Amino acid sequence: MNYQHRRLASILNLHDFEKAAQKTLPRPLFGYVANAAEDGKTLHANRHAFDDYCFFPRALVDVSRVSLQTELFGTRYDAPFGIAPMGISALSAYRGDQVLARAAAKAGIPMIMSGSSLIPLEELRGPEGTDWFQAYLPGDDAGIEALLARVANAGFKNLVITVDFPVPPNSENNVRAGFTSPLRPSPRLFLDGLLRPRWLFGTFLRTLVHSGVPHFENNYATRGIPIISKHVNRDFSGRSHLNWESLALVRRLWPGNLIVKGILHPEDAVKAETYGADGIIVSNHGGRQLDGAIAPLNVLPAIVSAVNLPVMIDSGFRRGSDVLKALGLGAKFVFVGRPFNYAAAYAGEAGVRHAADLLSAEIERNMALLGITRVTQMNRERMCMKDGRPLAAD
Repeated sequence: MNYQHRRLASILNLHDFEKAAQKTLPRPLFGYVANAAEDGKTLHANRHAFDDYCFFPRALVDVSRVSLQTELFGTRYDAPFGIAPMGISALSAYRGDQVLARAAAKAGIPMIMSGSSLIPLEELRGPEGTDWFQAYLPGDDAGIEALLARVANAGFKNLVITVDFPVPPNSENNVRAGFTSPLRPSPRLFLDGLLRPRWLFGTFLRTLVHSGVPHFENNYATRGIPIISKHVNRDFSGRSHLNWESLALVRRLWPGNLIVKGILHPEDAVKAETYGADGIIVSNHGGRQLDGAIAPLNVLPAIVSAVNLPVMIDSGFRRGSDVLKALGLGAKFVFVGRPFNYAAAYAGEAGVRHAADLLSAEIERNMALLGITRVTQMNRERMCMKDGRPLAAD
């Protein structure tokens, strides 16, 4: 057993990765990844939403062969989950976006590259990369057209447009953790770096030596500004005037699959379908945007009923049982964010693969305990409300 495998032997579920990453990352950076808006009500609602539902298992079913394979947009994946887009992952792990993409490709699951990444999107295409890209639209039509042309020329097939970021969220919890935008060297960051030499030498200094100061590489058609630039916040503003016609423009320009992320209202889901979306991701940004927003799981059934396209979901998923509950409520696919970031920070590509294996094993085991052998068999009849009322009777 090599050193990395020994470190991972004590990681038994996705929650364990968060504890391990907290000991690996400097406090400001861990605070940024773990951050939730204001009082964390949305973050807690995401987790508690799973408690509203229970399973109806069936007995004496032959479950000797269980398959997690799931088809999405004509591609067959080895599990019904993937890696959600996460900005500045290359500060959590050396070339973090590439680490996530490679591990996802080897695990047979999709990884959505973030528009706020620090590695050029062109470097993540290929057999060990991804064909999913998430964008925050630039504030003008010319900028949108140029960015989409760049993404298409790079070979991406699935474009995810995030629509729940018209203005930056409240940053008070980042400030308390010591994380600033722009990123500024500080005594706290310096001390935390010294206390966490694995991150200091293995990620931060290694990045500076090989690539220099990280830049936001993919928000526009051209390279963005450095993460230490005083103009960072200005570079992320200017989107408050975007509207449904902006999505219509994207649909006219984009030749591949168009997915709209950040939908929480059934009427918006219908609009997204009307304006040409091929899929929807029900999401509240993991509780990072509006505090007090509804948990995606609680609005999922209404959105599934409102549209005739694949509905995906993220925000708060940590267990295989969470994934199965979303599938039972009608989701086609689930995306998971922070735990994979923590896994990359703690153990690089091996950590991300271990996280994917753990989640897959939980899903497979729970499917067998439920009495199902295929993902498509997970439906409302396999679930009930926590008081025992069957969902199928609603």
